[in-house]
Amino acid sequence: MAGGNWTRVEEFILMSFSSLPTEIQLLLFLTFLIIYLVTLMGNTLIILVTLADPMLHSPMYFFLRNLSFLEIGFNLVIVPKMLGTLLAWDTTISFLGCATQMYFFFFFGGAECFLLATMAYDRYVAICSPLHYPVIMNQKTRAKLAVASWFPGFPVATVQTTWLFSFPFCGTNKVNHFFCDSPPVLRLVCADTALFEIYAIVGTILVVMTPCLLILCSYTRIAAAILKIPSAKGKHKAFSTCSSHLLVVSLFYVSLSLTYFRPKSNNSPESKKLLSLSYTVVTPMLNPIIYSLRNNEVKNAFSRTFRKALGLRNCIP
Repeated sequence: MAGGNWTRVEEFILMSFSSLPTEIQLLLFLTFLIIYLVTLMGNTLIILVTLADPMLHSPMYFFLRNLSFLEIGFNLVIVPKMLGTLLAWDTTISFLGCATQMYFFFFFGGAECFLLATMAYDRYVAICSPLHYPVIMNQKTRAKLAVASWFPGFPVATVQTTWLFSFPFCGTNKVNHFFCDSPPVLRLVCADTALFEIYAIVGTILVVMTPCLLILCSYTRIAAAILKIPSAKGKHKAFSTCSSHLLVVSLFYVSLSLTYFRPKSNNSPESKKLLSLSYTVVTPMLNPIIYSLRNNEVKNAFSRTFRKALGLRNCIP
């Protein structure tokens, strides 16, 4: 529909991996479908087991449940639509659908950054003030920290999405990505976006780097506390309580930084798609695996839960 010199865009076409041969796209579909199912199953199991097992009712696992819930939401927003584009039967997305997808992408992304910082603070208190840990991280405090972690996603997502989709769009409606991320959608805008781009850069830096600095501060103090422990066994035990979280943080921030903070000359659309896969598809799958394989308490809880489930099943006539 024409409106003045502009064309009113009513839907977008997600290019996804359309440049690849059909056979490769089918292989990617099967791969991402398996990853998606593993992600949903792994994070759901983490939530159920940490709720069912009384031994995992500590603040650490309360925040882990929040992370798993967040990862499920993150995946539901992006992956089903991407799977449809790979089969080439659902490459279009409505204007409102694109805005909604972008909104929740920003919301869950911002929430994850701050939640990882909260989890780092939890590990700092557990290692540096173990005697005061139950008092400091009581039920009321951890609930407040969880709310504070989720809240920044709302204003960031609301302002950035509303502002971007208030611009006029013209020409092509093809988004060169597998989801409605801000940079590829912004390329379709027919207006001066300089002020928005400044806001987007500043907002991204604040949302990504502020939690990152808080994490670095927490782990600097954790490292100092661990170095003061006299025995090697004590050091290993203290480090093991935060190693899973540290690995998850490293995976998330490395992939995010490579995607959004690389020079434009080295940031082709195809390379950005591949990097985006790491934190939108791969990392959500790895998080429950990392916490399960590297944490004896979680492994033991899985074992106890399955034994109880089997025992109840055997008792049913």
